[in-house]
Amino acid sequence: MLNRRDLLKAGAASGAASFLLPHTAFAQAPAGSTASIISGFPAGGMGDHVARPLAEKLRGRYAANVVVESRTGAGGRIAVEYVKRAAPDGMTILQIPSSPMVLYPNTYRKLNYDPMADFIPVTSTVTYGFSFTAGPGLPAEIRTVEQYIQWARANPKMASYGIPAAGSALHFAGMLLQKAAGFDFTAVPYRGGAPLLNDVMGGQIPVSFNVIGEVLPHVRAGRLRSLAVTTAQRSVFLPDVPTMVEQGYKDIALQEWLGWFVPAKTPADTVNRLNAIVREGLQAPEFAEILAKNGLQAVHQSPAEFAAIVRADHARWSTLAKATGFTAED
Repeated sequence: MLNRRDLLKAGAASGAASFLLPHTAFAQAPAGSTASIISGFPAGGMGDHVARPLAEKLRGRYAANVVVESRTGAGGRIAVEYVKRAAPDGMTILQIPSSPMVLYPNTYRKLNYDPMADFIPVTSTVTYGFSFTAGPGLPAEIRTVEQYIQWARANPKMASYGIPAAGSALHFAGMLLQKAAGFDFTAVPYRGGAPLLNDVMGGQIPVSFNVIGEVLPHVRAGRLRSLAVTTAQRSVFLPDVPTMVEQGYKDIALQEWLGWFVPAKTPADTVNRLNAIVREGLQAPEFAEILAKNGLQAVHQSPAEFAAIVRADHARWSTLAKATGFTAED
């Protein structure tokens, strides 16, 4: 995947182009029209923090009504397949993390969609990194990744780590750590970040890979501790926590984006109009407050720039998937 610096450069480059869109891009929406933002994950999570404020920006300008709908299951694939089948009129919008679009094609033997052929990338909206997080199940004196590995070697029956979903980018972070350490930890998959967080905080599992925003308030309050972050540079939200790269794990520089897509054959002027209004929403002061609270950083690209990011991330995940030898179960 591209790192945060690459994403921000792409967003800056697209800024001027977005301003050149005709004023009709912000004309009043057709009466009676309804747009649906389809999320592949449960309501109340990170995706809602992005989708609902942006839906307010779209309402009355892109469509008369805008709803946010969760279609959960299969690690986001249910939502992707649903939007693939929707009419290419711009009224059904897919909001999805990067993994179903760039990682899954490299790990599943068969998918019922082709990310580049079946969809038009609109823009990413936010990026977020991961935390390698320790709870009360790990001795309090362990503060670094290397110390954890030494502890795991001495306690192999307890050497497990939690992940919110099997085959996710966070799972790959764990597999890459195993490969670098030359030691087999046990990955324990959960059905989402919330139940995983409960078990880490309760000490049922010693460490986990989490989205930074999920653990941020608990780390700040001292209930959990972050041993490392997976971003290429230190996270602005956890500036005192070293990266995996800083601690000697050069291949574990991972983060995800949350992207918007529409079905293939959606008219270009519709895609550009959606892109422009999203850009404005991402710049709203109230949105900045939401992002800061949830450990997210806003990014924006033109559709062409975002398509290039999707292709580049797909290529990088191809290399990482081959390095681990992981194949997802259908």
